[in-house]
Amino acid sequence: MRAALRRKLGRVRLRDPELAHLFEPPPDDRIICLDTEATGLDPRRDQLLAVAALPVEGDRIRTSEALHLTVRPNGPVDGESVKIHGLRDRDLARGMAPETAVDRLLQFIGSRPLLGYYLEFDCALIGRLARPRLGGPLPNRRIEVSGLYHDAKQAVIPRGFVDLRFEAIRRDLGIPDLGRHDAFADVLTTALMYVKLGHRPRVRRV
Repeated sequence: MRAALRRKLGRVRLRDPELAHLFEPPPDDRIICLDTEATGLDPRRDQLLAVAALPVEGDRIRTSEALHLTVRPNGPVDGESVKIHGLRDRDLARGMAPETAVDRLLQFIGSRPLLGYYLEFDCALIGRLARPRLGGPLPNRRIEVSGLYHDAKQAVIPRGFVDLRFEAIRRDLGIPDLGRHDAFADVLTTALMYVKLGHRPRVRRV
């Protein structure tokens, strides 16, 4: 009922009819794992630099169908942020415009649920760029992998401390270090976390 209400409200707000498919029921059982790289940690003002989206279907991670886009920023990238995302000006020079990248992402995602780590940031960043066309936030249902991990740990050790840092979750679940920090590596690691948690007891896929 809540999902149907969100879709109905989204259609009312929608400004671009070409995006009407985002408010339809999901076309299949896939979810889309999403990760972004940006110039900072403020989705209200920082620039999108890269985005990766990876379909997950049950226990299958469809790496061959992944979307990985580099985005050309409006100005030079701050040297401090380069230390985090590793994307230099020359790496981004051939990237696409942010609006083009977001359009391709929305076509790829459709109305499927989104999966991620700190997904609120990714959705806020993409949503800000898409708002002129959507008229509101991204309507997709969201699955936060850190929330699933927290539930799984609490089921074993109620009221115990749970380390929700990305690297801590990866190590605890026995997922290999892919050796780099970029949108695709992070989205693949997050998808592996989700699949691994699917075999844990009492895990809720919200």
